[in-house]
Amino acid sequence: MKAFQAPLDDMFFCLKAVADVDQLPDWDQDLAVEVACAYARFAEQELAPLNSVGDREGCRLEDGQVIMPAGFRTAYLRYCQDGWQGMSLPEAFGGMELCSVIQALCFEVFSGANHSLEMLLALTPGAARLLLKYGTTKQQRAWIAPLASGEILATMCLTEPGAGSDLSRIRCKAVQAEAGWLLEGEKIFISGGGQDLSEGILHLVLARTGDDGLRGLSLFGCQSWLTDGSPNRISVERLEEKMGLHASPTCQLHFDGAQAELIGEVGQGLQAMFSMMNHARIDVALQGVAHAARAHDIASSYAAERQQGRDDCGSLIRIDQHADVQLMLDEMAALTMGARAMAYKVLVLTESGAQPSLVNFLTPVVKVFGSEAGIRAAFLGQQVLGGYGYLTEYQLDQIYRDVRITAIYEGTNGIQAKTLIGRELGREGATQFEELIAQLAEETKDNAVATSLEQWRQAKALLLSKESPLVVATDMMEMTSKLLYMALWSKLLQQVEHSPNPERYSRAGQSVLRRELIAVESIGKKLVRELAVYTEC
Repeated sequence: MKAFQAPLDDMFFCLKAVADVDQLPDWDQDLAVEVACAYARFAEQELAPLNSVGDREGCRLEDGQVIMPAGFRTAYLRYCQDGWQGMSLPEAFGGMELCSVIQALCFEVFSGANHSLEMLLALTPGAARLLLKYGTTKQQRAWIAPLASGEILATMCLTEPGAGSDLSRIRCKAVQAEAGWLLEGEKIFISGGGQDLSEGILHLVLARTGDDGLRGLSLFGCQSWLTDGSPNRISVERLEEKMGLHASPTCQLHFDGAQAELIGEVGQGLQAMFSMMNHARIDVALQGVAHAARAHDIASSYAAERQQGRDDCGSLIRIDQHADVQLMLDEMAALTMGARAMAYKVLVLTESGAQPSLVNFLTPVVKVFGSEAGIRAAFLGQQVLGGYGYLTEYQLDQIYRDVRITAIYEGTNGIQAKTLIGRELGREGATQFEELIAQLAEETKDNAVATSLEQWRQAKALLLSKESPLVVATDMMEMTSKLLYMALWSKLLQQVEHSPNPERYSRAGQSVLRRELIAVESIGKKLVRELAVYTEC
């Protein structure tokens, strides 16, 4: 099996060539490179070797305590000792206070090295931001410093049996008593709901404080411990058996009168929680990117050595010299770099604070494309290796199993498509998206992008004229993501001579522009036909 190696050259090229990171006033390229290189060394040496171990061993529940796989706690303690857990948290609370772009770079590396462990640690920056925005001074002092040091880890507790994407059906309730708020109810699918890495856990729980649907939900901080050192009334009822991410404990939690503190105002829980979820969706996109990059690295290395078949002169040739294998490798490379460009563009826009409406529009698009790029690349990687890709030896089976969840959690890709067409398409962000693509088409003088943009505009106008166009939500999401994919690849190609591998970038990018122009047109026609049938019905 090929050892994990962080694709830092590709990452920094993408940040500069497409995401325009140099436009951030406080961006320090030398610092970013220094931090990323140090982080990559840790990931390659400490985190990646545990990835297959965790997959084989998994987590287990013993007497209510979740036990992580061998070596995970040791790696976590080293991670915290090096200060990585507080990377983007304020210095006032013991963090490094690095910008969120550097944090995201590191988490992409983390996901490629060990997705299961990354899931448990990646919620810390979002939890800290939530507390800084909605928490009291007392709560910030009590929780942010332990988050930065790694003494505690955070969870996000939304989902319940029968209340997945429909949060109005949440039944976990919060009752006010003399000692404060008490939580009663069940939460399921809670990543890191129990673990033996940190000394404690801060559960961020969405619970019902009123009967007014979503307005009746409030957010609570519920510690696994009490101030007197005794355990809070929270129990892990079971661990879910999953297709992948075996080293990430997915827990069913029971709150039995657990003491909790209100975060923010009563009835504003959803607003606070979504501030954390939107950032998590970009993290999910980068998880997809990380798996795509890892799959491509394994497949391209294998194909460059594996000999199969002969050329016209009768000499043995490598399989990467076969046209079908080369096409698969090119598609994997294109998906990886294109999805990364999308995610980095949103990260830089978010950090700049310049166009929040555009960020809101792009977030579901990036989440969908990044997750599906990872799944597609994992599939193609197995195809390149043939029978060997189906074996556990080359780890592509684990990549395929682990990446599959990215299209499901943090809002399924269907929910993201519904969000795009039902909420964002008629807002300012959609107009800013058009302006962004038009600007890219003008900069690159790319007629293919300009043509596809006009087709997208026509589809948008048609959908906005319909009362209920959700039947084509997935089609519109695909059309939107492919348009952005084309536009960013067109810009990448302008910088191809500065890329880490000009030949690979050029071949992959030309393939994108050639194929996606046809794809966007085809989706537009399909969308019109589907709407016509739906209207007649």
